[in-house]
Amino acid sequence: MQKGYPRPQMVRENWTDLNGVWNFLFDDQNAGEKQKWSECFPAETQKITVPFTYETQLSGIHDTSFHPVVWYEREFTVSRTEKRQILHFEGVDHDAKVWVNGQFAGMHAGAYARFSLDITDYMIEGTNTITVRAEDSVSCSQPRGKQRWRDESFGCWYVQTTGIWKTVWLEEVPQLYMETCRMTADFDNAKVLFEIKLNKKPADACRLNCRISMDGEETAACEVRAGSEYIMFDVCVADADTPWQMVPWSPQNPRLYDVKLTLSDGEGTDEAESYFGMRKIHIENGQILLNNVPLYQRLILDQGYWEESHLTPPSEEALVQDIDLVLAAGYNGVRKHEKIEDERFLYWCDRKGLLVWCEMPSTYSFQEEAVAHFTSQWIEIVRQNYSHPCIVTWTAFNESWGVERIYTDLRQQKL
Repeated sequence: MQKGYPRPQMVRENWTDLNGVWNFLFDDQNAGEKQKWSECFPAETQKITVPFTYETQLSGIHDTSFHPVVWYEREFTVSRTEKRQILHFEGVDHDAKVWVNGQFAGMHAGAYARFSLDITDYMIEGTNTITVRAEDSVSCSQPRGKQRWRDESFGCWYVQTTGIWKTVWLEEVPQLYMETCRMTADFDNAKVLFEIKLNKKPADACRLNCRISMDGEETAACEVRAGSEYIMFDVCVADADTPWQMVPWSPQNPRLYDVKLTLSDGEGTDEAESYFGMRKIHIENGQILLNNVPLYQRLILDQGYWEESHLTPPSEEALVQDIDLVLAAGYNGVRKHEKIEDERFLYWCDRKGLLVWCEMPSTYSFQEEAVAHFTSQWIEIVRQNYSHPCIVTWTAFNESWGVERIYTDLRQQKL
């Protein structure tokens, strides 16, 4: 994987990192939209280092007080081509609106999942401007994990995270391209199921070539034709006569298969690289089994919090260091507590063989709005991180946070 690449399971060659120094403003009076800051950003601004939120030292601002609305702006330069330009936000807390060159490009609600916008039609040759408005709240119906909802930190809840807190990046893709790729290992049959979604239905039948390798040696390949935006197929990673040739993924031996996908429609080609691990996790007779063998999990509770950058890792090296320290201490997994970590963390857990319990940040009330926020964001997160072999448990709740009466309340039990 390219160093710093934000989406390890769908890697393309042409991308631009938009982290770094942005213009920044607090909007405590919520006047920015009415005054059209998206078209003309005020001259009197602060500077902030993205992806660190204004509450952190590494942002360059380090103001831990709560500000409900914040704005960002930065310029970037691009040469117009026949390709499409996709703007990705790995995480913005909590409600985001995005403009490109003063034109509204889209919006997203939810702090923890990636969202993407096709901004091709709003761009011009040369210098372009992105403007972002982020709105946060202290509402307990908003999934907030360990973020406080009072003016001061208390108990085990620490400073809130407002605005852009994960990588922002731009990606160049052809007119027809692969939006998502979901991979499911069929361990017992030595197969892997691919489910690929295209950005649109192809005008004519297209071809998708899939090549699978390990350690640089090709192990399987296939080509399928499709006339729909949804493509499904499976590939055997070992012959029926030689099933022992399949290489399982486990903490003791975290071997990964590399994948190269090539989509062609006669007018353009989309290429992406990915990977998967052949592993099976299930429960049988009260035991948790990994690859049909009992699994003993030695886990730590990992909050993923840094003094200088809070929920945002200070660097990719800091993520790797945390994983190495956990493994050196004799553990084989982490429960990532009340946080959806940077996807590069999951990549390194896949590579190094660290088991992960992926946990949804809690709400702290139970009513219709909280259920809607929780459910929509949880679905996005599971879809985004589904194919990582390191994830062996999806944790919906911590204790009974947000569902305090779950023992007796049928509504909370059915959530």
